[in-house]
Amino acid sequence: MNNKKDEKCCHMTSIGGQAVIEGVMMRGPQKIATAVRKSSGEIIIDEKPVNSFVVRHKLNKIPILRGVVSFVESMVTGVRCLMFSADQVDIEDSDTSMEPSRFEKWIDDKLGDKVKDIAIYVSVAVALCFSVLLFMILPTVIAGFFDGFIKNRICLNLIEGGVKILIFLLYMWGVSHMSDIRRVFEYHGAEHKTIATYEAGEELTVENAKKYTRLHPRCGTSFLLIVMVISILMFSVFSWKNVWIRIGYRLLLLPVVAGVSYEIIKFAGKYPTGVVGWLTKPGLWLQKLTTNEPDESQLEVAIAAMKAVIPENKEEDKW
Repeated sequence: MNNKKDEKCCHMTSIGGQAVIEGVMMRGPQKIATAVRKSSGEIIIDEKPVNSFVVRHKLNKIPILRGVVSFVESMVTGVRCLMFSADQVDIEDSDTSMEPSRFEKWIDDKLGDKVKDIAIYVSVAVALCFSVLLFMILPTVIAGFFDGFIKNRICLNLIEGGVKILIFLLYMWGVSHMSDIRRVFEYHGAEHKTIATYEAGEELTVENAKKYTRLHPRCGTSFLLIVMVISILMFSVFSWKNVWIRIGYRLLLLPVVAGVSYEIIKFAGKYPTGVVGWLTKPGLWLQKLTTNEPDESQLEVAIAAMKAVIPENKEEDKW
């Protein structure tokens, strides 16, 4: 927070969220709410009950496994909320007179309402494949070029890890300079400020939210950085042989890396000060790329989403 007083949270909430197109999604213990501001200025809120596989099957008590399943659930929920926000944003100069093609009519006739669900899962699969290719396979292949004159497996794994982090930082830096993404990152900042206000026990108002930092230890950006670090440490103990063997066991261990990273980010969110606070500093620094300072109208949207998911009984909202 901005001062020592602000750093002491009154309530460690389990509520988290993400930025969407012209809005914010918040997920509470019982509901998921996506608030989007239309071009008319109206704030539209979509509320849905939380239907978590982790909770239904009581996996939330099993470390590592709960992180793996929660990660996939979060991606599916995130894409679903992004699609909702895209439907609410007015597209200027769009040609609404165009007739759907024969293929589009056939898809609509055969699949109907299932089209959107299929699109969501395909989007998640594509995003996962892209991430694995860019941040796992590519660094492994690049590091393989050093295999001819560096025989120490630890050095080779560290080179691979350095390449991985460099690609990740360059990717984050690049997207942060895209005009459309910058606005999404402003809503990301609004999400963090709103959660910080709630955790501090203050009334959810724009003036109160403006006082708080846009950086938060439970952010997904910090999670991704922890995934990078954990993967470097975990893979450094393996031998450096055939490139396809290296890629294979990295893919096999990816769920373990995600699960361990989840437990670390959960612990950091619960104990954000002291030694843990210092260890999470790099993740907070990285959030300076993925969050921007929001304006008052964006804070209003984030607050609207937050209010919609706060349970009546605070005992149901524990991190």
